[in-house]
Amino acid sequence: MTTSNPLLADWTTPFELPPFGALEPEHFREAFDATMAQARTEIDAIADAQSEPSFDNTIRALEMAGEGLSRTARTFYNLTGAHTNPELQAIEREMAPKLARHSSQTFQNARLAARIATLWDARDTLGLGREEARVLERYATMFRRAGAWLDDTAKARMAEISQRLATLGTSFAQNVLKDEAEYQLVLETDEDIAGLPDFLLSAAAEAARERGLEGKYVITLLRSSIEPFLQFSTNRTRREEAFKAWTARGENGGDTDNRALIAETVALRDERARLLGYDNFAAFKLDDSMAGTPGAVRDLLMRVWGPAVARANEEAARLEALAHASGDNGDLEPWDWRFYAERLRKAEYDLDDAELKPYLQLDRMIEAAFHTATRLFGVTFEEKTGLPVYHPDVRVFEVKDAQGRHVGLFLGDYFARASKRSGAWMSAFRSQHRLKGDVPPIIVNVMNFSRAKPGEASLLTFDDARTLFHEFGHALHGLLSNVTYPVISGTSVARDFVELPSQLYEHWLSEPEILSRFAVHYKTGEPMPQALLDKLKAAENFNQGFATVEYTACALIDQDIHTLADPAALDVTAFEKDRLASLGMPKAIVMRHRLPHFAHAFAGDGYSAGYYSYMWSEVMDADAFAAFRETGNVFDPETAEKLLTHIYSAGGLPDPAETYRAFRGRDPKIDALLESRGLAA
Repeated sequence: MTTSNPLLADWTTPFELPPFGALEPEHFREAFDATMAQARTEIDAIADAQSEPSFDNTIRALEMAGEGLSRTARTFYNLTGAHTNPELQAIEREMAPKLARHSSQTFQNARLAARIATLWDARDTLGLGREEARVLERYATMFRRAGAWLDDTAKARMAEISQRLATLGTSFAQNVLKDEAEYQLVLETDEDIAGLPDFLLSAAAEAARERGLEGKYVITLLRSSIEPFLQFSTNRTRREEAFKAWTARGENGGDTDNRALIAETVALRDERARLLGYDNFAAFKLDDSMAGTPGAVRDLLMRVWGPAVARANEEAARLEALAHASGDNGDLEPWDWRFYAERLRKAEYDLDDAELKPYLQLDRMIEAAFHTATRLFGVTFEEKTGLPVYHPDVRVFEVKDAQGRHVGLFLGDYFARASKRSGAWMSAFRSQHRLKGDVPPIIVNVMNFSRAKPGEASLLTFDDARTLFHEFGHALHGLLSNVTYPVISGTSVARDFVELPSQLYEHWLSEPEILSRFAVHYKTGEPMPQALLDKLKAAENFNQGFATVEYTACALIDQDIHTLADPAALDVTAFEKDRLASLGMPKAIVMRHRLPHFAHAFAGDGYSAGYYSYMWSEVMDADAFAAFRETGNVFDPETAEKLLTHIYSAGGLPDPAETYRAFRGRDPKIDALLESRGLAA
């Protein structure tokens, strides 16, 4: 391989970070082609080996194959999510089917599949350790689910479907990003900005400045911008305009309309599942999960749906009454809900986000997340400057254990920009493993918080702060991983288990010990008053019917669309409308993610038929935090050690249900979830 391309050379950067400053878009196309060819040579050599298959010459060898391709792909896809451009997007569209074809060529290689089948059939006689046995099981499962043992005609069709789905998922994500990047609600008059608090005006002024609209204000379709606008704007016409734009992403007609892509995706997923012998795509997807079946998922969701709808209808009646008392005599509309909910919370609890936000500085909330990890797991975080990063906003921290040994790197990318897709996520530039000595992880959290004006503190809502803790929980799951094999490293666990470490971590944000220390006023430095802490605690389940319905509707629709008996003639808009009506969706609530921009479900397979997993994990996280509370110390060292051993460091080694029982001593109870949401009878 040529070394003129930085992606194909040895990385001599500190901590072997990608050499971001030397990378150009054209480097990726060459690197993908070269590393795919190298990976194919390595994998074919494993498949064609004349020796009898063993764990080392087949499974371990596969784990070590394609290292260059993995390094290129991780760097590329982290960039296309967090800091993309038209050149990278063009390469992304080009590479999607090529990478899918490469994957099919691996998992449908008859000679390789035969070696793995031989090992799987003889697994009880191989003398494998616990970790090796789990890795063999994962490979046997991956090959089976990729169609390795289908006939040639079915395998060829499976490969075609995989390539087309890769293209559809890429187009879906790029369409949503384009809709979000191109929209801006420009505010100019006093009437336009009526009711908006200073923190939102500051962020909107900075968004306008970035777009060359100095002296004006801009609201974008990012949640951290539009949700506060809907909460505080007294201009109902502008609220309606913004809300309709927000919920219409991916459904505006033209080149970025995602409805035809969704219909084709659903049909192809269904066909793929049936080729493998499943009744539908959800049955296929859930067969490799904790839940196991669509029926188990629906049972959980419907146990929550009924109480949530009842509570939401009560909330709607109270909000409508407040609106009428304020002179708005029409029906409560979706663009009214957040506005009147904010007013009702102020009236009932003397609490609003404008009062909270001055105490929630981004930098202090980062410190709070770090401090919590130090208390629980003994790890520390030291910021490093001068290291290569892909954008000037990115901050880098070295993570060390209690003995001062290097654990890994943590990258934080916190501010919204047009080159970044919406939402918040954790990813890895490198996963922990021990195949070639101790390889430490490089983990990144990406957010979309609003940036304050230069010289001012960037402030968060409480939901923003919770998101920061959530994603940092994922980051710790990657950073604290302690396994040998990449295939089970870090967050490589069952989809409905992966949210447990992140959602569990959120609980510490609300603890008085954390808030009293880190929630300090950005101007005075004074800690959040006890009276405000008390009000925050008292109001924690306020509007919970709305929040639960908004989420659970998405999870149910995700299941419904992936269990259709005949998805061939799917009308996406009509399907969404009809299914929500049959569920009794309150008319003033819209799904948190409508289908045309439901990236979890359609920008790839990650959470497809799997959006329920947040609630499945919530059953565990509510119950798991209770384990700390029962000790009388939310930082109890013995419980924290069990949490580290069985959850955060174990990766995908143990069976999820077994490892939860090892931590808790029993299965989780759904009652804890209903109680935590204030929905228990």
